[in-house]
Amino acid sequence: MTDLAIELEDRPGALAEMGEALGRAGVSIEGGGAWVVDGRGVAHFLFEDGRAARAALEAAGIRVLEEREVVVQRLDQAVPGQLGMLTRRMAEAGVNIEVLYSDHDHRLILVVDDVARARAVSEAWEAERRSKATS
Repeated sequence: MTDLAIELEDRPGALAEMGEALGRAGVSIEGGGAWVVDGRGVAHFLFEDGRAARAALEAAGIRVLEEREVVVQRLDQAVPGQLGMLTRRMAEAGVNIEVLYSDHDHRLILVVDDVARARAVSEAWEAERRSKATS
């Protein structure tokens, strides 16, 4: 899975144009969001095929700022504090979380400064969760 950071104009229709460009190319968005900060539109969207998404956006004149691998983690929604516990472990491992959102399958998507280290934390988290479920 790939996160694309996308620059959008702060005007009506900019997000629609982005969605239409992806639709014409047959590219689905798997999760993400968009914000306006200081008059600049910035979106982070998750794609199964980041290359196809990038090509469709750039062909439509939409600027892709960055393309990055992500860490995908499912939290136990029935247990309060999961986000804090997982992100604390990431912090203790020295991982900086730069972007966080959910995908359409209710999984946590993390864009981080050290994917390898974050994946190690994520895998250990998941192993503990499975171990507790079978106990």
